Amino acid sequence: MKLAKDTWLIFQRQMMLVLRNPVWLIVGIIQPLYYLFLFGPLFKGALQLPSAAAYQLFVPGILVQLAIFGTFFVGFALISELRAGVIERSRVTPVSRLALLLGRSLRDVVTLMVQAAIITVLSVPFGLTAELTSVLLAFAVLALIALMLSALSYGVALKLRSEDALAPLLNTIGIPILLLSGILLPMNHAPAWLKDVSEWNPFSWAVDATRALFAGNPGDPSVWKALTILAALTVVCVGWAARSFAKSVR
Repeated sequence: MKLAKDTWLIFQRQMMLVLRNPVWLIVGIIQPLYYLFLFGPLFKGALQLPSAAAYQLFVPGILVQLAIFGTFFVGFALISELRAGVIERSRVTPVSRLALLLGRSLRDVVTLMVQAAIITVLSVPFGLTAELTSVLLAFAVLALIALMLSALSYGVALKLRSEDALAPLLNTIGIPILLLSGILLPMNHAPAWLKDVSEWNPFSWAVDATRALFAGNPGDPSVWKALTILAALTVVCVGWAARSFAKSVR
């Protein structure tokens, strides 16, 4: 009960900071729109698909990209808080150390859900169609990605405590994730060796699952595989990041 109360308090404070300065929320919406408006027509022409079919493949991939890059870099804000002494002052409070992580990560999940909902609605005029239940399940996949990567980013930020070290590390990890997940182009157009490598990328499963859900196939094996893989990785990342918070804020 105390954990839930503390998490809610941290979540409220973090959401207040977002609402006071919604620049990152707006940027997080605008960047996927660039892909939607500028890369979408290229995607349609490259695959030689009708507009509706092309965006049925493209939009789920963009949502996964938003989930990855919208939460993978949140650790920079934590480094700023470390430098400003916010985390240090948490030492004298009775707030649960796990709540310090969960409150921030849940803020990131809620922010992502708002962005994803807006992108989905704006994609409808391009021919995107999906059942509400399938969309909600797809958003559950996105929420797992957001929670996992948010916790991982905060944990790494606590270890490195430097933007100069964090930026190249995250970019080094993020670019292969993007290229091997089939976000920009489905991996069934890739050479056999590249498809084999992508099988080890959990976000490739997430993209396949999200596309299956938007296509109205919630029973597709990729859906439960993605949920299982992402849930397991989320538990590992949250557990590791929680221990990092516990050690950093004693």
